[in-house]
Amino acid sequence: MKQTVVPSQYLQIALDLARRIAKGELPEGSRIYGRSVMASEYNVSPETIRRALRLLADMKVVEVKPQSGAVVLSADSARRYIVNFEESADVRALRQQLKELMAEYADLSRRLSDTVTALMKSRDTFAAAGEPLPNYEVPIPKGSPLIGQSIGALKFWQSTGGTIVAIRRGQTVILSPGPYAELYDGDVIVLVGSPAAAEAAHNLIAPKEVINDPI
Repeated sequence: MKQTVVPSQYLQIALDLARRIAKGELPEGSRIYGRSVMASEYNVSPETIRRALRLLADMKVVEVKPQSGAVVLSADSARRYIVNFEESADVRALRQQLKELMAEYADLSRRLSDTVTALMKSRDTFAAAGEPLPNYEVPIPKGSPLIGQSIGALKFWQSTGGTIVAIRRGQTVILSPGPYAELYDGDVIVLVGSPAAAEAAHNLIAPKEVINDPI
């Protein structure tokens, strides 16, 4: 019964033989054991040994002679083979790392898309799905009754019909603030909704003295 050849086996055997040649354990001009003997030594099939020797022969490390086995040609070629093998291993590691990063990027892109979709569907703010998503910036002035209060406590959407999608605080932008996010003097609310929602938001945050002061 023929044994399935595993590429990593003959590659590792070829590397081991190259290292032994580079160290002088198998000197130039010496004859390497027959395939059957090596197969027993490495606990693999003779076909695996044949592939390993064929690989070294292609790199001019050994010469495979029919009916005579393999003869060591060059320790320098063996050293070059070792270097090339290690460089190939580095390339394989980088490819694996790239594959993992691309998978992480794909997952992040999917999550971002899901979040945007959920945000668009979270509130029935717009008359039709095909309409654009208008957004407005509403600065919080000094003396606003909203200062120090959380978005959840204000029931902002119920009061205005608009949805807060971000809070701009100086150079910082807080995206998708939760119900426990508090508002502070100088914050700028970014909301999506109708023009009426934006007007209602301006009225909600205006200081009481401005609203009640007759002109």
